[in-house]
Amino acid sequence: MTSASRAVVATAFGGPEVLRTVEVAPGDPGPGQVLLDVRAAAVNPIDWKMYAPGPGNDPSRLPLRLGLEVAGVVAAVGPSVRWLSPGDEVIAWRVHGGYASHLVVSEQVTCRRPSTLDWPAASGLLLAGTTAVHTLSATGAHDGDVVLVHGGSGGVGRMAVQLAILRGARVIATGSPDTHDDLRALGAVPVAHGPGLLERVRDAERTTGPVTVAIDTVGSDEALDVSVAVVADRLRVATIAGFGRAAELGVRALGGGPGADPGTAVREAARAQLAELAADGSLDVRVARTFALDDAADAHRLSREGHARGKLVLVP
Repeated sequence: MTSASRAVVATAFGGPEVLRTVEVAPGDPGPGQVLLDVRAAAVNPIDWKMYAPGPGNDPSRLPLRLGLEVAGVVAAVGPSVRWLSPGDEVIAWRVHGGYASHLVVSEQVTCRRPSTLDWPAASGLLLAGTTAVHTLSATGAHDGDVVLVHGGSGGVGRMAVQLAILRGARVIATGSPDTHDDLRALGAVPVAHGPGLLERVRDAERTTGPVTVAIDTVGSDEALDVSVAVVADRLRVATIAGFGRAAELGVRALGGGPGADPGTAVREAARAQLAELAADGSLDVRVARTFALDDAADAHRLSREGHARGKLVLVP
């Protein structure tokens, strides 16, 4: 057992400048729990949105622990743990306070670390992967579909591209020109976002056939307008970011936004499937950069810019 852990907390509501690294007691694992020696903790936009200023901020929540997914080694197990033993290498999502050197989590949120993924990549598999699975399941993407993925080089978008292709779909993915080689390597037809996107998607359809499903991971008016312009059935358009216009357009809103379908059961069921696909080499997680715990604020600044070109990861 360890008596001390380092963890990142938000000390106030604001920007990345409110983040601090503090000493905490991880506690002993209780029934059905394990203590992890955290080797990597992925950064996700939801992390910095949790402490962003807003009318609903509750000061009683401070200091606020951050981090929803980690990879690590089981250091100790509590009573009634059935599948794990000390020394096992696992990934875990959804956790609370993953930006830490040690963390107690439920055995139920873990699965074995795929040997094909190093620690940073393994920590970034599950949140983006389960979200991508939800988008494809909600829109019914299947063999023969043509899927338009907005933000194909982002964490969720890149997973959606790979998983759609594994389902037998053809994919058009938007991204800046410097991401196009990567998108092609994944099997997608890349198109640049920005003015004229609709015309470029129409050009890409000459290769893929008509778009039948659209997945928006960006939330821009451009992404939503193009999606409804090319997909006849609006129930086959999903957004994980454009919650403000989803109801207006009659498209599916997925995730934690207002009025959105959280897809809890679908996402929970996807955990083991994603680990298996990564283990056999079918899924790739691109890590853009790693940071020390003390540099979490820098990681959040880069995440907020939205140009990371892969996962950002904290390494305790």
